[in-house]
Amino acid sequence: MVESQKDSQPHMIISIEVPIISKTKSSLTLILKNFHAGYFRISLSLSSQALLWKILKEPIQDAHALRRVFSLMPSTAFTLLWSFSLLTLLAFSLLYLLRCFFHFHMVKDEFLNRVRVNYLFAPWISCLLLLESSPFLHRTAICHQVLWCVLVVPVLALDLKIYGQYLTKGKRYLAMVGNPTSQLTVIGNLVGAQAAARVGWRESAVGLFGVGMAHYIVLFVTLYQRLSGEHGGGVPATLRPVLFLFFGAPSVASLAWGSIIGHFDSACKMLFFLSLFLFMTLVTRPVIFKKAMRKFDVAWWAYSFPLTALALASSQYAEEVKGAMPQALMLLLSAISVVVSLLLMVVTVLHANLPFLEH
Repeated sequence: MVESQKDSQPHMIISIEVPIISKTKSSLTLILKNFHAGYFRISLSLSSQALLWKILKEPIQDAHALRRVFSLMPSTAFTLLWSFSLLTLLAFSLLYLLRCFFHFHMVKDEFLNRVRVNYLFAPWISCLLLLESSPFLHRTAICHQVLWCVLVVPVLALDLKIYGQYLTKGKRYLAMVGNPTSQLTVIGNLVGAQAAARVGWRESAVGLFGVGMAHYIVLFVTLYQRLSGEHGGGVPATLRPVLFLFFGAPSVASLAWGSIIGHFDSACKMLFFLSLFLFMTLVTRPVIFKKAMRKFDVAWWAYSFPLTALALASSQYAEEVKGAMPQALMLLLSAISVVVSLLLMVVTVLHANLPFLEH
């Protein structure tokens, strides 16, 4: 009777532990299957917010009173935001590496997808933005320059893959696969150019800027000529927020060229006004985004980064053009960017169980 009790005890332990382990494995498998490159929209938005906060906090001589308000923000808040952005990017990168290891066929399908392949630029753009806004590394430091080289290599590799297809397969191929998210390929080059100019590598910056702008012109004309029946530029209704990239790309271009030249010249101003016009064109047509807002989706984060890029460009414009109107415009766009990002964080936390666990 004693022996039977001893034999029964291990069986009781196994019957309790096996379901827990199997449930954990199934949850992880479900997360990895549902996780995709589009989630890097979140890290991209947070990284751009960190850069915005850093630029707004920088002291400026003869700054307007509205600009000096931002200098009152505690530096601890910026450091916490930058650290949170870095941790988010590292967490998403780890998940994607696990997805590559356990579900490589799904990653391969994503690489061939005309929308999601463009979001493979997002983690590298996020890294470059975090590198540029780092409170711990000086721009002229050797490690800063080495990190820039490491981060730009994947961007160039993706350029060769995507732009090479555009070149060899002709305009019909671009007209077929081109969509608003394709502008992320341009933004990757422009952010790389801006980071290169900040570390003092002007020739590299000019090279990346030239490649990015050449393809931006081709993409813009291609997408602009889309038939009216192709709603949202050929993307599903749930992905309509990516239309904000139309003004995000010229905003980043104005910042990149300003970094190369050393000041916000007329070319930067023209790109800024173009992005501002495209922004007004979209926000005055909210019906376009009606279907996308019916149910929460990670695509909502596509609103944040372009708004932050526009706010960054407005801050540079206000620094160059003194006056109350540029300062008020900067304050308005920066406030919109921060509020939208905060709302997205709150909504994402409230729906934290949906993105990964929904089938």
